[in-house]
Amino acid sequence: MASARGISSLLSRSLCLPPPSFLSLGRNSSLGRGVHRFSTAALIEEPITPPVQINHTKLLINGQFGKTFPTLDPRTGDVIAHVAEGDAEDINRAVSAARKAFDEGPWPRMTAYERSRILLRFADLAAQTELPLIVRFFHYYAGWADKIHGLTVPADGPYHVKTLHEPIGVAGQIIPWNFPLVMFAWKVGPALACGNTIVLKTAEQTPLTALYVSKLLYEAGLPPGVINIVSGFGPTAGAALASHMDVDKLAFTGSTNTGKIVLELAAKSNLKPVTLELGGKSPFIVCEDADVDKAVELAHAAVFYNQGQCCCAGSRTFVHERIYDEFLEKSKARAMRRTVGDPFKKGIEQGPQIDAEQFEKVLGYIRSGIESKATLECGGGRLGSKGFYIQPTVFSNVQDDMLIAKDEIFGPVQSILKFKDLGDVIRRANSTPYGLAAGVFTSNVDTANTLSRALRAGTVWVNCFDVFDAAIPFGGYKMSGIGRQKGIYSLHNYLQVKAVVTPLRSPAWL
Repeated sequence: MASARGISSLLSRSLCLPPPSFLSLGRNSSLGRGVHRFSTAALIEEPITPPVQINHTKLLINGQFGKTFPTLDPRTGDVIAHVAEGDAEDINRAVSAARKAFDEGPWPRMTAYERSRILLRFADLAAQTELPLIVRFFHYYAGWADKIHGLTVPADGPYHVKTLHEPIGVAGQIIPWNFPLVMFAWKVGPALACGNTIVLKTAEQTPLTALYVSKLLYEAGLPPGVINIVSGFGPTAGAALASHMDVDKLAFTGSTNTGKIVLELAAKSNLKPVTLELGGKSPFIVCEDADVDKAVELAHAAVFYNQGQCCCAGSRTFVHERIYDEFLEKSKARAMRRTVGDPFKKGIEQGPQIDAEQFEKVLGYIRSGIESKATLECGGGRLGSKGFYIQPTVFSNVQDDMLIAKDEIFGPVQSILKFKDLGDVIRRANSTPYGLAAGVFTSNVDTANTLSRALRAGTVWVNCFDVFDAAIPFGGYKMSGIGRQKGIYSLHNYLQVKAVVTPLRSPAWL
């Protein structure tokens, strides 16, 4: 529900899709080594690869739309399409369509097996666009569709008791701009598998991918009105969806501050249940027994992947004091080898920030780090004369009370902090309002077990990072959110549990 206007993520193949096991202990990436040392300005000024053709820019509510807003290419800042701008009236139309599809349509009344077949057909269509992670997620949720069922419950008395797991109804969903296709799959997949209908608001910066893949869902056989896509802005379309009285459940991914607004709007309307996946400031802990070269590479990828625009980015790099100096020098050298430029070009590791607002925000945090007397080891500025490119930036001598160590920067900025022992790093790693994820790098199983139990985070990656298998739940402690996405836990968000109690003759089996 941010206010900035911006980009299509038809750049998603380059910017937004980690492979199922993106970072692991044995990964040896040499991509970009020796190509340049922040000489990327010349690289960026090369001819820009043209964006793909844009075919779907209308709202997915019977294809009617009025005013539009521009979608920008972050490589250049140029307009690549004008997309239909939805507002509160469009949300009303979309919710009405979803309500009618749920109350009167075939989707929640289909056999679970048929729902599964439609989701599988969609996955096959998506596979033709070479998006393997999205395909994997929808195959996973399609497999769940005909395995959702209740239980029989023993009761104290002559009663037959069973539970029914029923779809919750109309699900409102608001997804962010940094992984628009992944977030689409995480939210739409379980909601459809459970038999719900959907109104989904895209981020204003990345409306195009959801519009495109939703067309494929209807090609796969989804009945009319089951999924409705509204592109628009937070204060209008987003607020209208969160507060709508006829929306039965709300799911939101975005910043913690916006999550609070969404939760308040939902509570003030019809007290609809809300799941939230919010911000993070994840610690990445490098212990004294670490293989420094491997730890440097893993920590580098954990924070710089996707231009640092990851809610779970390992942006607080805690390094044991005995290896701190070696780790720092190698991390600086690795950041200076990072290739930055047009993400459509082969060999590029880092593209632009999403838009001008995020670009300026990241540069502001870098200035804050310098002003607070952290040591700027490399980077610290923009690259090129057009687009939203930022140099990979590394700070040392970072203290816990500095903004760069406390706030979610959402950019290519690594803060390297020094720690003395496990007690010290556990206390400091947990001293944050966030609790989305954490990384641990150690060869000692006792250390790994101690840290994984002590860290207050929804995911702890040990000797790996950013592993997003469809079956692994994802969500946060504290102000990083409410509920979980992916795996069996995601189904709980979209089901009601009904108890049915029937008297029996005693004894019932006679």
